[in-house]
Amino acid sequence: MALVFPNTALFCYSEPTVPEESEAMHTAFRSALLALLVLLAGPVRASEPVAFGTDWRAQAEHGGFYQALAKGFYARRGLAVTIRQGGPQINHAQLLAAGKVEFALSSNSFIALNYVRENIPMVAVAAIFQKDPQVLIAHPGQGNDSLAALKGKRVWIGSDTRAGSWLFLKARFGYTDDQIRSYTFSIAPFLVNPAAIQQGYLGSEPFLIRREGIEPVVMLLADAGYQSYGALIQTSRALAEQNPELVRGFVAASIDGWRDYLTGDPAPANALIKRDNREMTDALLAFGRSQMIKYGIVASGDAKSRGIGAMTGARWQGFHDTMASMGLYPHDLDWRAAFTTRFLPAPR
Repeated sequence: MALVFPNTALFCYSEPTVPEESEAMHTAFRSALLALLVLLAGPVRASEPVAFGTDWRAQAEHGGFYQALAKGFYARRGLAVTIRQGGPQINHAQLLAAGKVEFALSSNSFIALNYVRENIPMVAVAAIFQKDPQVLIAHPGQGNDSLAALKGKRVWIGSDTRAGSWLFLKARFGYTDDQIRSYTFSIAPFLVNPAAIQQGYLGSEPFLIRREGIEPVVMLLADAGYQSYGALIQTSRALAEQNPELVRGFVAASIDGWRDYLTGDPAPANALIKRDNREMTDALLAFGRSQMIKYGIVASGDAKSRGIGAMTGARWQGFHDTMASMGLYPHDLDWRAAFTTRFLPAPR
């Protein structure tokens, strides 16, 4: 590995002609000079390979991670990061538990608590999204303008939602399971049925529906009291204990990437996202980013005072207690084991 020294011109010299008896002194001088240059250059470390699995195919909601990769934020911390896309046939939570990736992105707080319930030694080290981007979507002019108004009406949701945020809707608004219809992740049935109500993701389905000429009613669950975090960075307890600097570096670089993606030029990240996901378009990426900014998905709540990635015990406890009241978790589950804040940067 080549060493690059700052201001080496300050130390350039012409090798003097010396008598033979001064050769030892001359050799010592050269050794001392080399040591000084190495000291000034700082430590040299090889890049450490890191695999990071996301929760879905590349999209704007992964933009900060791709920005950190594109702009060298990971590399500056000695990390050679590979981002591996998720998808319908890829379960990075399982791959993380099996040690196939160093970090995985969890869509919600359920996954971290599920690890605790199943006694799987994983831990959340940052929550990039203060608000989970899950939404319910309805047609305008149908009286379906609030989550409360949807009680008793048919709602198209997927199986993961049924075991997740649907429990919040049942507890908060009195929804019942007989309202559920199976969502196949296609907006086609919604487009032809004015009474249809379906789940969605803030930066995705609303864009696709608007493109078809319908201005949907979009209801963000987080703004109605749903306390789940989103885009949680998770790793194994073994890695956190054995290589804390790697974990701290990955978290810090990811946070830098998110700050840069949302406040600067997103083009570097977007180029990599489109490379990984050829179905992604500039318009959809721009929409997803704009929605995250508009709704404060990343920079709201505790992130305003504690910085991007912030988590608090009070919020974790509140989420656990709500879900425990619905029978999903034991009341005495050690929810504190689901997360740690020790790898988060100090607030700016």
